[in-house]
Amino acid sequence: MKKHFISMAVTATILASCGGAKTTTAEADKFDYTVEQFADLQILRYKVPEFETLTLKQKELVYYLTQAALEGRDILFDQNGKYNLRIRRMLEAVYTHYQGDKSTSDFKNMEVYLKRVWFSNGIHHHYGMEKFVPDFSQDFLKKAVLGMDAQLLPLAEGQTAEQLCDELFPVMFDPAIMSKRVNQADGEDLVLTSACNYYDGVTQQEAESFYGAMKDPKDETPVSYGLNSRLVKEDGKIQEKVWKVGGLYTQAIEKIVYWLKKAESVAENDAQKAVIGKLIQFYETGSLKDFDEYAILWVKDLDSRIDFVNGFTESYGDPLGVKASWESLVNFKDLEATHRTEIISSNAQWFEDHSPVDKSFKKEKVKGVSAKVITAAILAGDLYPATAIGINLPNANWIRAHHGSKSVTIGNITDAYNKAAHGNGFNEEFVYNDEERQRIDQYGDLTGELHTDLHECLGHGSGKLLPGVDPDALKAYGSTIEEARADLFGLYYVADPKLVELKLVPDAEAYKAEYYTFLMNGLMTQLVRIEPGNNIEEAHMRNRQLIARWVFEKGAPDKVVEMVKKDGKTYVVVNDYEKVRELFGELLAEIQRIKSTGDFEGARTLVENYAVKVDPTLHAEVLERYKKLNLAPYKGFINPVYELVTDKDGNITDVTVSYDEDYVEQMLRYSKDYSPLPSVNN
Repeated sequence: MKKHFISMAVTATILASCGGAKTTTAEADKFDYTVEQFADLQILRYKVPEFETLTLKQKELVYYLTQAALEGRDILFDQNGKYNLRIRRMLEAVYTHYQGDKSTSDFKNMEVYLKRVWFSNGIHHHYGMEKFVPDFSQDFLKKAVLGMDAQLLPLAEGQTAEQLCDELFPVMFDPAIMSKRVNQADGEDLVLTSACNYYDGVTQQEAESFYGAMKDPKDETPVSYGLNSRLVKEDGKIQEKVWKVGGLYTQAIEKIVYWLKKAESVAENDAQKAVIGKLIQFYETGSLKDFDEYAILWVKDLDSRIDFVNGFTESYGDPLGVKASWESLVNFKDLEATHRTEIISSNAQWFEDHSPVDKSFKKEKVKGVSAKVITAAILAGDLYPATAIGINLPNANWIRAHHGSKSVTIGNITDAYNKAAHGNGFNEEFVYNDEERQRIDQYGDLTGELHTDLHECLGHGSGKLLPGVDPDALKAYGSTIEEARADLFGLYYVADPKLVELKLVPDAEAYKAEYYTFLMNGLMTQLVRIEPGNNIEEAHMRNRQLIARWVFEKGAPDKVVEMVKKDGKTYVVVNDYEKVRELFGELLAEIQRIKSTGDFEGARTLVENYAVKVDPTLHAEVLERYKKLNLAPYKGFINPVYELVTDKDGNITDVTVSYDEDYVEQMLRYSKDYSPLPSVNN
């Protein structure tokens, strides 16, 4: 639950290189960051600056870790939906072996659909969670499938191509079947109405009761129950199928372990070697105690230049916020840019002490807060192709309290967004006046990065649960509340004079750029990511609207923030920035209280009242204005390609990185080379 995703306002307002990876204008001209655009998606490239300066051993370590990352791709497809792997493989077979006319609208629309399946790691939108329905005919696909060599199709044992179509086509073409990957609608059974593959045959109440019975309220170091398993009911008995070597997903996990062992052999130091060894042990045993021991070792490894995440990490994909999707990120520290985050983390106790929340909810002593700017070397699983720009781990509250956390801002990813977003016309369309636009141009990059840093470095690590409070007490609302808490912490402090004192911002006016873009995004512009008629489902979007709508409503008597019409268009106007900061502080105090006390009803009231509903008239206007800009509201990345260089005796002499692969080429290669799971995963 500790990711920071780029918002609509950020994608539109970052216009130049900022504190992450540095790229000169000449270099930027040579490197094509934009790959292609389709549906509501834009595909970008990112560079890996300074990779060539790593030692040979460090390069080799990066290579092995990237191989371990890529081997987990199938896991996420299957977690996102039980039919995803078979649908992907069926479509890939048709795409690569189709003998008919590829210029028809049916084939071209199937190609777009397949590209969307690749992007979303399944048949549901990666962000909005709704199923995207094909724009090609069932007859076209059926003829193509039936005309193929059956050996190329993902058939179950004894199944014919005709039966494959009968099984998969309703899932693809019927909007009513498995309509949402993650359903968050209040009052519905969130397990039965969600298409994700974390539960089979159980209800929401049964799942909550199953894990509730495991918990001991006196246990001060609880494992993350249910994190690495599918919960199923077989022969009337509810049980877990654990993801581990010898268990569910073993074919992929064995490959991951193979490459992790290679990485272990070239670890930079003993601490890093111990981290990798304990992760291997967790994969082999499936023990969540082993996972916690791995997380503790990982958070204490601060001296290694190379770092990585690999495993079952974030629970956004589970409607109950219990089970974790598989992801990986291989990276190394950006030594120059990390100076900014080190200043923030070294002052963590000051920020905690001066927070506007009740003293009883504050940490008396902040431990182990480390922060850095990193260069991503590979994105995988739930961080690919769409990725976060900041991450804070581990997620277990007691580990964070006792041992600390690591926060990262991904500098070269932000840099790629910067280059691709230059001069896109968004600010001219949605920002109210020249004064605000000029302020955003001057300060927006810097304050946006600082907000991300504060969100990740300090926000997620701030505050504490009261003794005996269940970390999962907020249930389905937990992710939204946690993201709102971290965002509010960052918003409150990005305006603090302390940042001027620390020379993190040049003056006391800079914060207004972030306040304006955040409120504009939360009140208006993020709606371009929602289909007409839908509510907001995704946790980060709910968080942003919750904050913006709450501030708008509470400040209404004094017209602190207004929605005004100019030339027939709606704009956000901020009349009192200082009062906005006060309101951010008030909401932060309330959300921290909800988190610290486990107040489920308080969380439910806030989220349902402010975060979910969409004004249809405003929504239609925003969509129409955005459409004219010809921009894609969602962006994702293809990865660089790493290759080992060896001498005539087979000794590794170098690792090279290249950026020539296109989107389709990469996706088909990954499906060919990194797809160990069977089509039917029971």
